[in-house]
Amino acid sequence: MSRYNAPFEIHVHGEVPLRHDVSYTQLQDALKPLWTYAGAKSLADGAESAYEEEPGIKFDAPEHLLRMCWTVPGDEDFRQSLDEMCMSLNELSEQGAAIEVTFYDAEFDEEEEPPEAESRDDFVMLFVGPTPAAIMQVQRDLLVEDVINLMERHFDGSELGGVVAEIDKLFGQRFDALVNSLEIGKPPRGTGGGSGHGGGRRPRHLH
Repeated sequence: MSRYNAPFEIHVHGEVPLRHDVSYTQLQDALKPLWTYAGAKSLADGAESAYEEEPGIKFDAPEHLLRMCWTVPGDEDFRQSLDEMCMSLNELSEQGAAIEVTFYDAEFDEEEEPPEAESRDDFVMLFVGPTPAAIMQVQRDLLVEDVINLMERHFDGSELGGVVAEIDKLFGQRFDALVNSLEIGKPPRGTGGGSGHGGGRRPRHLH
């Protein structure tokens, strides 16, 4: 798939803990939306980044980790490939994980553009995990880290316990709402019907 005039350079970055039983073949299938987008015929063929200094897409079998630091030329349609990849990685993941995706405007030249011109750069944070609770845990941890880093410019870390507790409360409410919405679709207990996909354990709270 030739993309010599692609409007974006798209960088995918992240690490995903995988189940111990995940094979290279399963991972190749899960990442097919990425390597086929790059015009490759296999994961091995498409794992190299557009930039030699980047490690690309690596399967760390001993550590059971998927490591990604990979750039590909592309367009907005790459977002569909990302959605498909995340759905597949959910099935293979051991824990929740975040994947950062940056769209760099390849057609924007800051020196040549008029002062009022703006690039089309964009940043997307994606989350994968074996359960909704695992995904929410990663979202919660990242938010706490961001808020603490911001507020420690003005307050000592020991003063921020109440802020963290409020964040936990918000995520607890979101998790409960998700579980309740899933419960609505389940048959009454004792009817012999199969249960729907529950939210699993509630995310851990930092006390």
